Amino acid sequence: MYKKRISVLAVVIVFAFVFGGQVPVLAENSLLNQGSSLLKSLHNSSNNSDSSASKVGSLTNTEIISGLKEALATGAGTVVSQLGAENGFNGDSSIHIPLPGYLSQVQSVMDKFGLGSYGKDLELKLNRAAEVATPKAKTLFVNAISQMSIEDANSILNGADDAATQYFKEKTSGDLTEAFTPVVVETLEEVGAVKSYDQMMEKYKSLPLVPDVKGNLADYAVEQSLAGIFYYLAKEEKAIRENPAKRTTALLKKLFN
Repeated sequence: MYKKRISVLAVVIVFAFVFGGQVPVLAENSLLNQGSSLLKSLHNSSNNSDSSASKVGSLTNTEIISGLKEALATGAGTVVSQLGAENGFNGDSSIHIPLPGYLSQVQSVMDKFGLGSYGKDLELKLNRAAEVATPKAKTLFVNAISQMSIEDANSILNGADDAATQYFKEKTSGDLTEAFTPVVVETLEEVGAVKSYDQMMEKYKSLPLVPDVKGNLADYAVEQSLAGIFYYLAKEEKAIRENPAKRTTALLKKLFN
């Protein structure tokens, strides 16, 4: 029973890591692998104590699933507020969005000609786009959370150590990326990132003997924006599990105490 309780707690944290399973990494190890490793470590520690064995038994399936959804919704609200503020992305070294790799080559060439300001302006606006788009994504996350069923939860709890990772990688990542893309595309235009990109590429192509470069700025912005959101969702969900002050409702207190 204690092992199942630990699994319930682990699901909440892994939820945040894998909410968009195909999002590119922010660092050398992927968020998905971190989430899977965390789930394994929690399972491995489950044999160390049985003091909470009766707690999950006192919860109904409805309370468990509602608690998981509530924890995710609470975490999402906190993260959206944090990252949606000015410098939520740009001023945070953990999730700051750099120029995509193909534009790093462009930036290097332009620096040599004293034109580095074009790339710096575009990088700033990529981060501003993420900051503006994040609050608009809140409804998308809430809708995705609400779709989790009792059967889904039981399948994750009774599955392999990476069952939650695989479930959300298969079920939600494509839909979330598809839904978030038009939001980011609109925001890139709104903050002037598209204009800055066009100006940068126009100036670059006017330089002598430069190689051609290709890439999709919108896809990159979507990937990096979601990666930043998932990074902090993971931290917030872990805080809810570990810090009683983060459990702001009666149901969260009952589920995680």
